[in-house]
Amino acid sequence: MRIIRFLDSAGLIHYGADQLDGTALRIQGDILANYSVTHEKIPVKKLLAPIVPPAIFCAGLNYRKHAEESGKPVPKYPILFMKNIAALQNPNDPIELPKKLPSSEVDWECELAVVIAKRAKNVAKENALDYVLGYTCANDVSARDWQSKWGGSQWCRGKTFDTFCPLGPAIVTTNDIPNPGSLRLQTLINGQVLQDSNTSDLIFDIPTLIEFLSGSTTLLPGTIILTGTPAGVGVAMKPPRFLHPGDTATIRIEKIGDLSNPVIAEPV
Repeated sequence: MRIIRFLDSAGLIHYGADQLDGTALRIQGDILANYSVTHEKIPVKKLLAPIVPPAIFCAGLNYRKHAEESGKPVPKYPILFMKNIAALQNPNDPIELPKKLPSSEVDWECELAVVIAKRAKNVAKENALDYVLGYTCANDVSARDWQSKWGGSQWCRGKTFDTFCPLGPAIVTTNDIPNPGSLRLQTLINGQVLQDSNTSDLIFDIPTLIEFLSGSTTLLPGTIILTGTPAGVGVAMKPPRFLHPGDTATIRIEKIGDLSNPVIAEPV
């Protein structure tokens, strides 16, 4: 099933089962607990990020070819950072290039995002997927200058500006994606394919990430895990290429769809 979160014509927020025709069947109840799909068909006025998570955990340097293009060794353990919840952005709403804390090196990163369905702690990778509601597309937008030069050796400043976590368009549940370890994922900038890979290139697969992240740590229901980006980021190009106002960034993942966002300068 494709679960979407959306506004109706009256401005009310709903969860629904996407019907792919501009409508959704309203979902009643809690999508992370007990819910049912009703027969009430509602026109979708605006798509929203499919969930507002309690936390956004992110894996860095988690594709082999991305590690190669970055000139860095394959990590022994997953590299972890987090994004501010306020960085969340809806499909079709703009990525804002920072002006108050200016960046001229804002990059794209297509990522498969995992949605945790239930409270998870000390989960074994053998049953880790039992804790997953489904998967969606994410763009781990990154200000490389703040990430590498001005962030005090930490990544959070460059990764967590407002609008730097577009998410969507839908959560595709695990019954429709039983094997997240073999999905094609791409980034298109203004229609040009710049990242084109497969989750089979992950260094730490999704069950391993869940086992690691839940070790001595509670993952609350609704937690999002960004699983890393493949080769093809702008900072690794020769010469480097970054986002500019007027661009459109599209994340495309097999079985999930397209997450597109225009790029603008931050209104200040």
